[in-house]
Amino acid sequence: MKRLLSAFILLFLSFGAAAQVRGLPDFAELVEKQGAAVVNISTTQVIKGRNMQAPFPFDEDDPMFDLFRRFMPPQGPGRGAPRDFEHRSLGSGFILSGDGYILTNAHVVDGADEVVVKLTDKREFRAKVIGADKRTDVALLKIEAGGLPTVRLGDPEALRVGEWVVAIGSPFGFDNSVTAGIVSAKGRSLPQENYVPFIQTDVAINPGNSGGPLFNLRGEVVGINSQIYSRSGGFMGISFAIPIDLAMDIQNQLKAQGRVSRGRMGVVIQEVTKELAESFGLGKAQGALVSSVEKGGPAEKAGVEPGDVILKFDGKSIGASADLPRIVGMTRPGARVPVTLWRKGGQRELSLVVAEMPADERQATAGSKPKPPEQAANRLGLVVSELTPEQRRELRIGGGLLVEDIRGNAARADLRPGDIILALISKGTTTELRSAEQFNRLLAQFDKSANVTLLVRRGEMQTFVTIKGINGDR
Repeated sequence: MKRLLSAFILLFLSFGAAAQVRGLPDFAELVEKQGAAVVNISTTQVIKGRNMQAPFPFDEDDPMFDLFRRFMPPQGPGRGAPRDFEHRSLGSGFILSGDGYILTNAHVVDGADEVVVKLTDKREFRAKVIGADKRTDVALLKIEAGGLPTVRLGDPEALRVGEWVVAIGSPFGFDNSVTAGIVSAKGRSLPQENYVPFIQTDVAINPGNSGGPLFNLRGEVVGINSQIYSRSGGFMGISFAIPIDLAMDIQNQLKAQGRVSRGRMGVVIQEVTKELAESFGLGKAQGALVSSVEKGGPAEKAGVEPGDVILKFDGKSIGASADLPRIVGMTRPGARVPVTLWRKGGQRELSLVVAEMPADERQATAGSKPKPPEQAANRLGLVVSELTPEQRRELRIGGGLLVEDIRGNAARADLRPGDIILALISKGTTTELRSAEQFNRLLAQFDKSANVTLLVRRGEMQTFVTIKGINGDR
């Protein structure tokens, strides 16, 4: 019996060990083959000094300024003259070609007066920044060297969520450090990052890893480690990498012309929620909802209107609104492309000529007006008033209602005093609003639990707002 039990335990442990070997890959060979192509990047930026009481490069609003002012002795008369200081930072990168082209993050070299690349064999080279693109956070460097080790490039599209990936870089200046994890998600959109479908991983990434490569298990670079999500400033299990196919398209443009040319179509868009999809008679929440169209822009010339939902651009499906800026941005300016959109309960096909995005393009900001005295609210919980003829002429609109106060369920929606409600949308039908009485008649037709979608103008921009439930305060 004892022999049988011992044999069973031995068999169990052997099975467990075999499962462990199969489940946990060995990264040693990958690192040996690819590690030499990963470089350390150090930058120096000269900061103009100011007449301070302590010789440290901190602005007066920096918390460290107060600390050093208290603990450093004051300087004597005439010794507080402005001084220049050197700010140094570290990052990572990887070698694309044997003649010295290197890829890294734009923020690693941003503002640098000197960029130094250190190889694993301890050789150091001053690098030239060929070009940098802040929108995608990609930069291309060049060092004067030959016969360098290079990385192999992979296909980010072939990555699967849950697949093992490896990062090599210089966190906190520790050269050629290796960390591993899995792909947590693909195509991740981040606030203010409209042009990159990030690869999300749980690979440990820290300051100094920026610009380093993300490898798959075949030893191919599938991304550039770019940023982390953190509340502490350190790694918290969520990091993001730029897909290498996107980065290579950017580097090709930087290499050829020193800058990146992007397409634009001249629209302001928003996400299609379930409620908005129902309001427009769309079967499911998909596409990019056009809230306003730039006058004289490519979209207006093509016939795109506010309220259209763009479903495809140049044959590529728009699953979420964040997909559209990326696809349009990567389209060659001057190209004529087909656009599939949803309008008034049906699909339409348009043809659009893509324009070039200016380098300094900015969106208009919205303003608001002060809250008026207490007045009666409608079923939505809104206090509205009709625009004067002078206001309509100034705004160049034929109707619309001014939002003066917001109560009840409407207070949870993205509405502000000073907004102008232009239209009400229900089941694909858009009704322009010209009077408060007309607005109230339309609202009377809805059940209390119904959702109401409004087209709202805010400053120079338009947006669609859904209010869930119309049994607001009266």
